[in-house]
Amino acid sequence: MKGGWRARWLPRWWPGASAPPQEGGMERWLVLDLEASGLDPRNAEILAIAALGVRVDWSNRRLWLVLSDSFSIDLRRETRQVDAANVLVHGIGVGQQSAGVDPAVALRSFCEFAAGAPLLAFHAEYDRRLMARHLPLHGLPPLPQDWLDIATLCAVAHPKARERSLDEWLTRMGIKCLARHEAMADVLAECELLQMVWPQAAAECASWPALRRYAGRHRWLAASA
Repeated sequence: MKGGWRARWLPRWWPGASAPPQEGGMERWLVLDLEASGLDPRNAEILAIAALGVRVDWSNRRLWLVLSDSFSIDLRRETRQVDAANVLVHGIGVGQQSAGVDPAVALRSFCEFAAGAPLLAFHAEYDRRLMARHLPLHGLPPLPQDWLDIATLCAVAHPKARERSLDEWLTRMGIKCLARHEAMADVLAECELLQMVWPQAAAECASWPALRRYAGRHRWLAASA
């Protein structure tokens, strides 16, 4: 991402960041968060997009964050009627929405930034459906990459847990979000959550396809609960 659309803040002191190893052959993933105008992906509008790069070294079962590999953008939304209750959740008021970037430009920029990297999000199906609906509205092709739900990784790593929401999982893991429902703050919290469940996943998985099968285990765990 170029220019002033990069993340407005990325704390260099944040403990989730670590120095990556120097050897090659790494995979690039992105942890993604969308802020939207509602909870129903069939009609909600995307208000903000944030993503942070993750690198994976399968040979050593290592995962780390790359704070410089980041994307953060607000999308312009021209409206005089805003759901006040929803604004209280995501904090993106009318002024900030009207000052955002043209949605077509913002979405195209994100697609270029993502560059086919697998996308991870908490309750990823919501984000996937939002993207799948908005991209063709602006003449853009669908995202070709895989999606993976961080919530399912949490559920498989902790099969006896009853947590469902992001807030519940953050509380269980003792993770503090700097500004809940601010897209990049949520991404950082989700990255820390991913790092905390990574050891269990990495102990059984040696590739991205294996990790997807690992996450799929949640279906029969939930069915048998």
